[in-house]
Amino acid sequence: MSEKLRVGILGATGMVGQRFISLLEDHPWFEVVTVAASARSAGRTYEEAVGGRWKMDTPMPEAVKKLEVMNVSEVEKVASTVDFVFSAVDMSKEEIKAIEEAYAKTETPVVSNNSAHRWTPDVPMVVPEINPEHFDVIEFQKKRLGTTKGFIAVKPNCSIQSYAPVLTAWREFEPYEVVATTYQAISGAGKTFKDWPEMQGNVIPFIGGEEEKSEQEPLRLWGEIKDGVIEKAAEPVITTQCVRVPVLNGHTAAVFVKFRKNPTKEQLIEKMVNFKGAPQELDLPSAPKQFIRYMEEDNRPQVTLDVDYENGMGVTVGRLREDSIYDYKFIGLSHNTVRGAAGGAVLCAETLKAKGFITKK
Repeated sequence: MSEKLRVGILGATGMVGQRFISLLEDHPWFEVVTVAASARSAGRTYEEAVGGRWKMDTPMPEAVKKLEVMNVSEVEKVASTVDFVFSAVDMSKEEIKAIEEAYAKTETPVVSNNSAHRWTPDVPMVVPEINPEHFDVIEFQKKRLGTTKGFIAVKPNCSIQSYAPVLTAWREFEPYEVVATTYQAISGAGKTFKDWPEMQGNVIPFIGGEEEKSEQEPLRLWGEIKDGVIEKAAEPVITTQCVRVPVLNGHTAAVFVKFRKNPTKEQLIEKMVNFKGAPQELDLPSAPKQFIRYMEEDNRPQVTLDVDYENGMGVTVGRLREDSIYDYKFIGLSHNTVRGAAGGAVLCAETLKAKGFITKK
């Protein structure tokens, strides 16, 4: 019997599900034992169900190829095979809310990549370097659900990963107003150029729902637990525009910041590069050694050169300089399907295990 925790992937055949499977290959703590998807995939092997739709640039892990895909809607059956699940299901928001709660009520922790529960007041939405203390709200959530081990935890939207960590590193200087424009990869829509040829050489100046997430979700990360729920922070006020660009992986952000205090450029760089959190202190398997790096070159960060920094789990920043209207401006880059999606969820699960929230059933 393996000492590793048994993991199920809900929505295993989609792009984020595939990313979970590739990231968890040879994971020291977790082993994928169950893959679940829609009824039309159920009953086939994972290899058959995915067919020619494998979208990762590494081969499908041998260990999952012959796993029989289970029906994600057969909650009790799936839950009986695992210690916890990662959720990347493709359903309506209401359906996702319902199915994730159903899994939690089987005493199965759910670590979700989906947005459905990000604003449920007692569900923690966490970037482990920024707000791991929000996992404490789980005890209140369990009371509501009537569970002893089952709960839901989520990670935030991919669009904020290239600037929210930077602003967190600068909190002592009191940033109060932020303008951010994000240039977002097509894999954020679950697509490749083969699926979406019209994105070649194209820019689309709208991504549904993305600007609201980009403006509001950082405030929830910086909020605090009060009376068993998470209350979002009031500042900094953030306004964004989110643009789809012809890049496969990597979300870039151009960010302008006003501070109440007057930091120097050197102070801002020092705070970024030395910024650490629980994953670094706990030496978690997926944690980047250095979360944020700063590059002095005028032409960095670049997606092709820098998106895989720290195996896609780090953030790269460049072009920090004073601004004529705002105090400072910078460019940030993060990997949207690693740090921004599956990898961020894996790091959440590692943090939850390290803190005793996820254990063997």
